[in-house]
Amino acid sequence: MEDEERLCLSSCCSDWMSEMPSGFWDIPLWNLAIPGSHDTMTYCLDERSSVLKSSPRLLQVLDAWFPCIVRPCVIKWATTQEDSISNQLDLGIRFLDLRIAHKIKDPDKVFYFAHGIYSLLTVKEVLTEVARWLDQHTKEVVIIALSAFDGMNLDQHRDLIQFLISTFDNKICPNYIIPSLLQCWNHNYQVILSYDDSAASEYEELWPQCEYWWANTSDPKHVISYLEERKTEGRPGQFFAAGLNLTEDAKYVLSHPCQSLQSMTLSSYSLLLNWVKQQHPGPGKSCVNIICADFVGAFSNEFTQLVIGLNQTLLKKRLDL
Repeated sequence: MEDEERLCLSSCCSDWMSEMPSGFWDIPLWNLAIPGSHDTMTYCLDERSSVLKSSPRLLQVLDAWFPCIVRPCVIKWATTQEDSISNQLDLGIRFLDLRIAHKIKDPDKVFYFAHGIYSLLTVKEVLTEVARWLDQHTKEVVIIALSAFDGMNLDQHRDLIQFLISTFDNKICPNYIIPSLLQCWNHNYQVILSYDDSAASEYEELWPQCEYWWANTSDPKHVISYLEERKTEGRPGQFFAAGLNLTEDAKYVLSHPCQSLQSMTLSSYSLLLNWVKQQHPGPGKSCVNIICADFVGAFSNEFTQLVIGLNQTLLKKRLDL
């Protein structure tokens, strides 16, 4: 069997890391190409919830007066994924972009996900599901990036961190390790927790913020030019993500009343995937690491297969030496 075919043996890539040829086992994970999902948990946004307290004041006022109009519109433009978190992992996604929030009227230790509005599922429910998935895929490693933390105070950060540590326990790769597949397998590490808040500084279980390259534009050509410009500046030393996601603004939403983020994204998908095909992982200045997309299951596992397949160039380089 050709090495290129061996990079993604199963039809859904659910165990692609365990199936990597031995030539990849000692490469730091931040030098591999890893598929990720942008705003992972937006497949379960709650239409009954109010908009976030951090939302623009005008949107909060409109939501108070016209929730039956505002909330469906927010969901239409805030939903970036359709597949459940387990399905995303089965597709081969190994970077989860989790935006955390706390509702003011809820008990202190109940946390949700959020993007414009809150999620139906809680953080406890979802991360327990991830832990169960990892129990069934013992050689897969998932990078979990937690950020935003809307409405949270220091005590709530500490509660959340303790939940993370107790849930993943010995699966957590500490932040002083240079993680490779072999290093993780030897110590049964399966989770790298990136926590974008100063509350994480005292915990060796938590990694610093994973830098995310975000173009903040609805034009896919501008997304690509932005990412190419960032590449010329050089890659960070550890984990970082290049975001293929398109972003609307109020002007775009008002001028495209029949569109949604999904229709806008899928119409540009082929252009964005063509950019993926031209990328190379590795330690070089212009190399990529994590590549994130919206609607990662829109075309089966085409996106994840493309990203995983980029690692073939690393093996070819080693064979040429």
